[in-house]
Amino acid sequence: MEPPIEVGADLRPDVAVRLASQGVRLLWRDDFPAARRLLAAMGKRLPARSADFYRYRQSRRNRARVLGMLLVELGPDLRIDLPRAPDVRDAVRAAGGAPGLVPLTELLGMLSAHEWRVKGVPVPELDARIHPHYGVFSPTRQDYVSLVARAPLPAVRTAFDVGTGTGVLAAVLARRGVPEVVATDISPVAVACAEENVRRLGLPQVRVVEADLFPAGRADLVVCNPPWLPGAAHSPLDAAVFDPGSRMLTGFLGGAAAHLEPGGEAWLVLSDLAELVGLRTRAELLTRFAAAGLTVVDRLDAPRRRFPGGDPLAKARSREVVSLWRLRP
Repeated sequence: MEPPIEVGADLRPDVAVRLASQGVRLLWRDDFPAARRLLAAMGKRLPARSADFYRYRQSRRNRARVLGMLLVELGPDLRIDLPRAPDVRDAVRAAGGAPGLVPLTELLGMLSAHEWRVKGVPVPELDARIHPHYGVFSPTRQDYVSLVARAPLPAVRTAFDVGTGTGVLAAVLARRGVPEVVATDISPVAVACAEENVRRLGLPQVRVVEADLFPAGRADLVVCNPPWLPGAAHSPLDAAVFDPGSRMLTGFLGGAAAHLEPGGEAWLVLSDLAELVGLRTRAELLTRFAAAGLTVVDRLDAPRRRFPGGDPLAKARSREVVSLWRLRP
């Protein structure tokens, strides 16, 4: 890899975009706020809109690649030795960062994530805040949480929350009176995040374990809110939205019946966004239920939301419906 070229405030945004598009890395050596302004100006020259969803994703990947060429340097103590640079040490440590060159976009993501972690995300259903860690999907959308909070709760002694993330759904189930909740996640970062949240909320009936989908044993209720779009994940943020090959959806549906006590229910929280952008049909989803030996008992829908923007994803989300499917073997 070629070494980066050192740049400063005299670099024009159009030149920066041209160089970055050619794979030239740009190491910023000037005032830190000016670097943020340059990044914003570069972004305006890289439109990510397209009438086609697949081209839209491609343009988003290209945009991320180009903007990721603007770098800053983290010193041995994780400080940025630039005029008016913020103290980023806590945010970088929390994200598992290390000294060296880092894309400015990535650093800003660390700072934003750390702010959410410190302040927390208000969750009305808990009358409390959930504190997401870097790389763990933040429950800023409340529709799926509300569905789990209001769905008719059968007689439940034990519940599994599969793919718990921050632990928000496990916490909701515990607050609803479930005596024992086992929350799982394949990501060690998510496990640590969920453990911290349930401890902060004072919910000893929630146990968090690292597992690929289901824990050992059976439960009266198994809940899963998988990524809503089948497709490849190209970034950590994508991993919360895209389910490559529908692996998690297929695994949950295929294993639900074997992990349910007699008379138990599986709750699948899923958006119809994949259907709206042509990645899956409703018929395919219902066929998956049948193939897993599951029958639809009921479906609860959250109110639609408005999303600004003119790209295909924003337009689809304006028609999106998030549903909780109640399933039984």
